[in-house]
Amino acid sequence: MLPFRIGYGYDIHRLVTKRKLVLGGIEIPFDRGLEGHSDADVLTHAIADAILGALGLPDIGHYFPNTDPDLAGVDSQTILAKAVSEARRCGYGIGNVDATLIAQAPPLGPHFPQIRKILCGTLAIESTALGLKATTPEGLDDEAIAAHAVCSLYRSES
Repeated sequence: MLPFRIGYGYDIHRLVTKRKLVLGGIEIPFDRGLEGHSDADVLTHAIADAILGALGLPDIGHYFPNTDPDLAGVDSQTILAKAVSEARRCGYGIGNVDATLIAQAPPLGPHFPQIRKILCGTLAIESTALGLKATTPEGLDDEAIAAHAVCSLYRSES
């Protein structure tokens, strides 16, 4: 069994009216939100997929299919907790996560302390083990928000 693994995740959702904008487990005031079957939290989805990918497991759609009406509106922290649980089941802990949000608007930096607190809690990592950044697409896309994430997993002793 490998002593460590690395995974990559990506997600993107279209901005629509009459939806809350949820990123990293918090609601961010904005005139639009992300379209999706769950709360459409692209940041959390990208991180969860990075963890699952590092393990060689299927993506979040396998565990939380968008065809299941019982999962409509599911909190993405539940999705992330499942990915963390799968890592533990496979004998791995979360080493670190590095993630980037890509959004024209709203400004995201002011929300990072609260996002960091939520994500680090769900991931069960120290705040220094989470890299969190935001960039704009320089006016090329104001219709969606995307996120990229990479993670490292380490073989746990238990």
